Amino acid sequence: MDLITHVRKILVVRLGAMGDIVHTLPAVAQLKSKFPNAHVTWVIESKWKPLLDDNPDVDEVVTISLTQWRRYPGSLSTWSSFRAFCDRFRQSEFDVAIDFQGLLKSAAVTYISGAKRVVGFDRKVLRERTAALFYSDHVLPYSKHVVDQNRDLTMIVGASKTPAIFSLPSGQCSPLLPDGEFVLTAPIAGWMSKQWPAKYYTELARLIWRDRRMPLVLDCAPQDSAYVEQICVGAPKGSCIVHNSSLKELIAATRQARAVVGVDSGPLHLAAALNVPGVAIYGPTDPVRNGPYGNSFHLMRSYETTTSYKRSEVVHPSMLRVKPDQVWKALKSVLDSHPVDKVRS
Repeated sequence: MDLITHVRKILVVRLGAMGDIVHTLPAVAQLKSKFPNAHVTWVIESKWKPLLDDNPDVDEVVTISLTQWRRYPGSLSTWSSFRAFCDRFRQSEFDVAIDFQGLLKSAAVTYISGAKRVVGFDRKVLRERTAALFYSDHVLPYSKHVVDQNRDLTMIVGASKTPAIFSLPSGQCSPLLPDGEFVLTAPIAGWMSKQWPAKYYTELARLIWRDRRMPLVLDCAPQDSAYVEQICVGAPKGSCIVHNSSLKELIAATRQARAVVGVDSGPLHLAAALNVPGVAIYGPTDPVRNGPYGNSFHLMRSYETTTSYKRSEVVHPSMLRVKPDQVWKALKSVLDSHPVDKVRS
């Protein structure tokens, strides 16, 4: 495998989702550090674009609407949008495209780009192994955490590992947040098996309110409001606040939070990237690979848990074994060891 040099134009492909995009930021920072004069283009799904606002390592952001394309595959607007996307890329003359996602849909984007070299993970570690057919260069990562595995991909262009940099925007302030201190959580995860039971959040809100008079802010997308609102039923008045947010508002709320309680989902990884302190509750997924990056989080996982990446529509039994009083004990320690005036870097 020959080292790729003389790079002028780089294509980064990581379409989604939130946590995965956050996990790719340090790798892209390494690329820009190695080739400061190269033009870096990132292809991303439209709904995640705010994560790349004002990113100094990305020169151009190209959005695609996969949800719309899948919903209306035969419509004129879909075909027109897809054709414009293809035409734009064919004129770009990328020296290298790097597929950080490793799925057929992301590999197809690298193919459409016409890049001279296409870098991706070795098929042994791909969920959709046929994606490797689109790559000219295959990298078998040697690191354990997914952030560092993404950084391993950049080694083929000669980038060297430096301290991880997460360039994230400031976000947009939300009028729904309380005026004082609060603990932030996002109860919804991509898979139900990674979620913590709703009744546990209710009890956690009660414990935080009893001891600290600090509300638990439940962040969610509007379509998840009904589920999240049930958490507040039975919680003391004022202890629980539902925060229907945009992505920009979530970023700002995370920066403002006194601490974060989360599961293996995008909002947790966003908080870890922003160096916000908190407690991470893990079940079936492996925290060694997918845990919060850095040292700002206290990790909780049942000793009886067996790692699994099988998607399920029920809460995993291991999540039931992490009790609210245990989480509150850990959270109290986090709050006490991170004073309000502590500067986050």
